[in-house]
Amino acid sequence: MLGSIARRWKVLSGQNKWKGLLDPLDSDLRRYLIHYGEMAQVAYDAFNWDQKSLYAGDCYYSKRQIFARTGYLKANPFRYNVTKYIYATAAFKLPICFIVKSLSKEASPVQTNWIGYVAVATDEGKALLGRRDIVVAWRGTLQPYEWANDFDFPLESGVSVFPVTDPKLLPRIGSGWLDVYTASDAKSPYDKTSAREQVQGELKRLLEVYKNEEVSITFTGHSLGGVMSTLAATDLVHGRKHSVDTSLEKKQVPITVFAFGCPRIGDQDFVKVVDSHKQLNILRVVNVPDVAPHYPLVMYAEVGQMLEINTLNSTYLKRSLNFRNYHNLEIYLHGLAGMQDKAGLFKMVIGRDIALVNKGLDALKDEYLVPSTWRCLPNKGMVQKDDGTWQLDLHRKDHDDDEPSN
Repeated sequence: MLGSIARRWKVLSGQNKWKGLLDPLDSDLRRYLIHYGEMAQVAYDAFNWDQKSLYAGDCYYSKRQIFARTGYLKANPFRYNVTKYIYATAAFKLPICFIVKSLSKEASPVQTNWIGYVAVATDEGKALLGRRDIVVAWRGTLQPYEWANDFDFPLESGVSVFPVTDPKLLPRIGSGWLDVYTASDAKSPYDKTSAREQVQGELKRLLEVYKNEEVSITFTGHSLGGVMSTLAATDLVHGRKHSVDTSLEKKQVPITVFAFGCPRIGDQDFVKVVDSHKQLNILRVVNVPDVAPHYPLVMYAEVGQMLEINTLNSTYLKRSLNFRNYHNLEIYLHGLAGMQDKAGLFKMVIGRDIALVNKGLDALKDEYLVPSTWRCLPNKGMVQKDDGTWQLDLHRKDHDDDEPSN
């Protein structure tokens, strides 16, 4: 299967808009989607969400250590090196499901959070993937249904990011989405520029480094991460046409978005902007019982192609009224590993560990003997000091990137 991915990568990345690959789901595309979903999951597993920590809102691990420390490397043949971390700063106060702020009085007052990373395939990864793949992986929200109640975002003009020449075309995007993508703060302790500028700057650098190779750019994210992936990819392609960055305009590389459980982003005019770029390929993976992809409800429209899964058909999962059990990214990846056609028959066709379902949930049936919410840091991040006392102090050090990654 891995050899066929290297041969078919352009088709799997949406060259033909996934025509004939979605129902039934193509076996190579199934593995491909799980691969990129797992790269988005890394951004969840590495995020410090504990408000009691001085470093809440940052990444636990260094760029060299992140894949090893989150378990991504084991039994995974696709190899990448992380080249940059992405930080987002909100211009107005957002709930904890978006921006996590430390309760410590020593923490920075600036609302800046680690929100993802940029990675590039190693030579080993390139051989299996068929090209030098650049991935931009975005972290999603931690409490996905708070925003459904509290943040039914009003639409606002998106022409500052997506300029148009047709006066009748006025793309509008959820104000909260634009804020996370474009806001910056010169006082930020992490990055002084916006997430938008960070991503575009790193992509520009990497495209120059690999200018003599066949390159692809793949955006992946879940929930809010799917929104950021769609905005960043559309911005990148639209910028070629409108000279946002003339250097990117010259790099005609395939650009793909894999968005899992992604809420709606903008209005019908924004969809028209997306559809005007034929080289931009967006595949939204939607779980039938998940309500998040249908929010916000009014005046919003959906972009790209859609792959529908239904984890209600899984014989491994409990029935639940907890909507997190249908929106969680690990639930999505479980559904992809076992999804069959629309007849509804569920069978695990990829040997993905079912224990991952309970990493942050109580969703797996008790008969499988997997504890609920089993993933946590050793001692919940508490570190014993030389005097015998304990302190919540787990954080990467500045020199960690110089350490080996094994």
